[in-house]
Amino acid sequence: MKKVLFLCMCVIALASCSSLDQKSQVGIKGNWTISSVTYPGSDYIKVTSFDVADSQCFVGSSWKFVSNNNTGEMTLNKVGCPAFSSPIIWSVTKDGSFTLKITEGEKGKRVTQGYYLKVMNQSESSFQLVDNVNVGGKNVDVVYQFNKM
Repeated sequence: MKKVLFLCMCVIALASCSSLDQKSQVGIKGNWTISSVTYPGSDYIKVTSFDVADSQCFVGSSWKFVSNNNTGEMTLNKVGCPAFSSPIIWSVTKDGSFTLKITEGEKGKRVTQGYYLKVMNQSESSFQLVDNVNVGGKNVDVVYQFNKM
C-alpha cells in the first residue's frame, strides 16, 4: 500500500512540474526592482495592487525570486507609502501565467488566495508582469516593469 501511495505521489509531482516553465523561472531568479507601474488612466484612477497598497507604492519595491523552490520575498519601501514586507510563493507555467501568493508569514499551503498575472517581454535584465483588473467598470492591464538589480 505504501508503494502504491508513493508511486501516486510521484506521478502527481511529475505532472505538476511538467506544466511549469523552468526556463522562465530560472530567468526570473534573483533580485529585482519594479521601475514603473503603468495602466490606462493611471493619472486619474488609483489601483490597489495585490490588496497591499496603491500601485504606485510598488515603484522602487524590491523582489527576490528563488527558482529552485519557488519562494522569495517582496518589500515595499517607498516614502509616503505603507512599509510592507512578506515572503512569497510563485511559479510560471508554460503558457506564461505567473502565480503569486503573498504569504505574510503563513505556510504557503495555508494561503488559499493568490494572483494570476502574465509574464511578458522577459530578458536577462528585465521582464513585465501584467495584471488584468477591473477599473471603473472596464478591464485594463496593469503593467509592472521589473529590472534586475
